Amino acid sequence: MKRVFPDHTYGPAPRESCYWADTVPDPGFEQATGSITCDVAVIGAGFTGLSAALHLAEAGADVAVLEAEHPGWGASGRNGGFCCLGGFGAPDGVLTRLHGDAARVEARQAEMAAVDTAASLIERLSLDVDRHSRGETVMGFTEKSLTGFETEAARIEADLGITPEIIPPEKLAQFGMTGPFHCGMTIPVGFGLNPAKYALGLAQAADRAGARIFARSAVRRIDHGARFTLHTDHARVSAGRLIVATNGYSSDDLPGWMRGRYLPAQSNVLVTRTLSDDEIAAQGWSSGQMAYDERFFLHYFRLMPNKRFLFGMRGGLFSSPRADAAMHRRIRSHFERMFPAWAHVETPYSWNGLLSLAPDMTPYTGPIPGMSGAFTSLSYQGNGVAMASHAGTILADLALGRAPRGAYPAILQKPPRRFPLGALRRGVLWPAYALATLRGD
Repeated sequence: MKRVFPDHTYGPAPRESCYWADTVPDPGFEQATGSITCDVAVIGAGFTGLSAALHLAEAGADVAVLEAEHPGWGASGRNGGFCCLGGFGAPDGVLTRLHGDAARVEARQAEMAAVDTAASLIERLSLDVDRHSRGETVMGFTEKSLTGFETEAARIEADLGITPEIIPPEKLAQFGMTGPFHCGMTIPVGFGLNPAKYALGLAQAADRAGARIFARSAVRRIDHGARFTLHTDHARVSAGRLIVATNGYSSDDLPGWMRGRYLPAQSNVLVTRTLSDDEIAAQGWSSGQMAYDERFFLHYFRLMPNKRFLFGMRGGLFSSPRADAAMHRRIRSHFERMFPAWAHVETPYSWNGLLSLAPDMTPYTGPIPGMSGAFTSLSYQGNGVAMASHAGTILADLALGRAPRGAYPAILQKPPRRFPLGALRRGVLWPAYALATLRGD
């Protein structure tokens, strides 16, 4: 496997202290062995692959899912649990310049459709995912932020037909959002959840529908002839069609088309012990809203229903035991600076995982060029809970040879170009990360 980060990144250490892992049982899926034949093989058992497998199995296809570890082991079981608008990370002006305004609006509407897809799956499958929050709230730090929110709210209303709620400075305490913030804007789309419970629920539903899910079955090689032949350490899988759903945990050579078309980036999360009512009152953040701020490294946070506080941030270009420890110290310092009344509160859970960025900051879901019968979806720009769930439904339809029934905007159908620098493409982020660090962002 040709991967961008060192082996440490893809091993067990970065997720050893993951809170979500303590909330779900071992799914107990077996390893793939011997000769296996199926209609569709899916590589990767995250939200994308599991959603695709579920919908394929429900349509009567014979599906085999091959996961290097176990379902939800990667980003799907390590993220902040924000099921919200996102996926098309490029600013509106960039989307309009590159694709036209009609395509931009279509993409934004697909983000809302993706949230509906995830919500429908949870409701239809009766999944217990600790759901909470009425949409998400973005927090601003200055008067300029308030002006920007008013402009953004008007655009959201025009694009999506929903009305965001502006929270001026004098009302933040009333909303239980005291902190280093000047204002906020609540977008009434989305909800918070336990991503590991969601991933496990999708896996179990796909299993019940007839999909065969194999754990500890990393694909080492893909041969493509009349059929696809996937080689693992202990199995040889023959499939008529193929879905590659590995996102930030992809390899540049599985298949070779992937080389340079995605950029893994780290996201880091910590979770506190249970907070007392007095501690919550002391800080003044009592809201159950999932929230994020507008800084470069993007802090995202929420008080969960069990009164533990989750705090995450983007950033981190290096991966090793020493780098992980340094990142933990850094995220902890950001947490204490933003919520000083909780500086004494222990954070027993701290972990990191890989999201995927695209050169144009837009996801891709569709055929793998030059590989007839193969499909992929990747690069949700760190907002994959909803968009990956939705992409899985599209991939299932494509693999079945039918037109996707859900929202499938034109931008989502455009294959990504390659990043410069090849295997060293993490260097693309170094200047921006260094500048943001110097500014204290």
